[in-house]
Amino acid sequence: MKKKKGWLLTILVVAAVGISIIIGHSNSLKAASSLGKDTLTMITSPDYPPYEFYDTKGGDRQIVGFDIDIAKTLAEKLGFKLKIMESDFNGLIPGLQANRADFVMAGMTPTPERQKNIDFSIIYYEAKDTIVAPKGSNLKQPQDLSGKKLGVQLGTIQEQNAQKIAKKVAGIQLKQLNKVPEVVQEIKSGRINAAIVEDTVAKGFAQANPDLEFNTIPSEEASGSAIAFPKGSSFVEPFNKVLQQMKGDGTLNKLVAKWFSQNTANPVSSTPAKSGLNLDFTRILPDIPFILRGIPLTLLFTLLSLSLGLIWGTVLSLLKILGIKPLTWVANAYTSIFRGTPLLLQLALVYYATPQLTGYDISALQAGVLTFTLNSGAYMSETIRGGIQAVDKGQSEAAMSMGVPYWLMMWDVILPQALKNILPALVNETIGLLKDSALVSTIGVVEILRSAQIVGANKYIYFEPLLFAGLIYYVLVMGMTLGASALERRLRQSE
Repeated sequence: MKKKKGWLLTILVVAAVGISIIIGHSNSLKAASSLGKDTLTMITSPDYPPYEFYDTKGGDRQIVGFDIDIAKTLAEKLGFKLKIMESDFNGLIPGLQANRADFVMAGMTPTPERQKNIDFSIIYYEAKDTIVAPKGSNLKQPQDLSGKKLGVQLGTIQEQNAQKIAKKVAGIQLKQLNKVPEVVQEIKSGRINAAIVEDTVAKGFAQANPDLEFNTIPSEEASGSAIAFPKGSSFVEPFNKVLQQMKGDGTLNKLVAKWFSQNTANPVSSTPAKSGLNLDFTRILPDIPFILRGIPLTLLFTLLSLSLGLIWGTVLSLLKILGIKPLTWVANAYTSIFRGTPLLLQLALVYYATPQLTGYDISALQAGVLTFTLNSGAYMSETIRGGIQAVDKGQSEAAMSMGVPYWLMMWDVILPQALKNILPALVNETIGLLKDSALVSTIGVVEILRSAQIVGANKYIYFEPLLFAGLIYYVLVMGMTLGASALERRLRQSE
């Protein structure tokens, strides 16, 4: 009887200890949910299959991939919802430093330079660099790159590794580009001799382009992908615990098998590669709905920027002609600044600096509209000022002699005639805004150009989606031109 009681007591103690361990482990994973938020924001660059890319079938805009599945698992185990934002790769760390996101996953390697500015998790996947070159180039070792032009993606570990190789091997000329598809296209066009690309990505490009080959570079030091966090982030420890658990229970290995064993590109062609562009638009037919979904956003962006820019430009033009020197000086200085600096620089400053200066997490679309409004207002102010000054002075003198207030005179008499005179210039500004809207793709807005680039990255091709995007822009511009011509004829009839 005593023995039975002793065994029963032992079983109860073991069970209690086991339950406490399980509960303690669960609490350690859920501890992050006590930070006063229920959603984790991840920022990535979804043009790097199979790590992260858009599933464009049927026009969907769902970001999928190896990193995405890991992020979803992490968020679930830590008790959070997951929100995914996007940007160009070289904008990921600035976005993290501007507190636009809680973490970055984009196949990023924790280099010493990066670790000075951001924190990293443990390595969750080991990868190797490869030399991608035209088939038959016989560029297999770093020493073979002597005297060659070498392409790399800007801001990546491959760029840093290429710089190290260039110090050891004489005659290497580096060319940095924003995206891996652009690097590969430079190889195919003959502007560079080779590129350094991660093995999993190089495999996809080689499968989709039979005229390319890749050879693995022996690693001199350990490298791999890790999760990036803002400096001092409290998420590093809980993320590491979950990653260790995923390694231990085989979850990571299952995700590796899922994403790296399948071919995310087109099937390997058995026919020899042809010279020239070798265009085949049938490859993007399933993705055309996805590209077309960028049209409404592009038109919305253009309409908002034009309307607000016209209002702001009118205000600036009035400040310039009022004759009040301080206001004139301010308006002229403003115009000088916004006309004298690159639009892309202004866009980056508004998008990344606004959260740090004001605490407001401005969206990519809002940042684009605000930037283009401020910029186009500077240009329009000069156009509108010229239109106002072109109106016959007798119009204003007659209105003033009749006792019409200045602002009412401007609104009812001068501005309608001025806008009529500058209509061709306003049409040109509208067309410019429509085409320049492609710049907002650099901060993650999925408009027409960004949609085409995503399709190109997913299919490991370049020209077909870009040419189709160019056709869309041309049709939109011609539609605007015809509409403006009809409006101008209508206005002339009223004269």
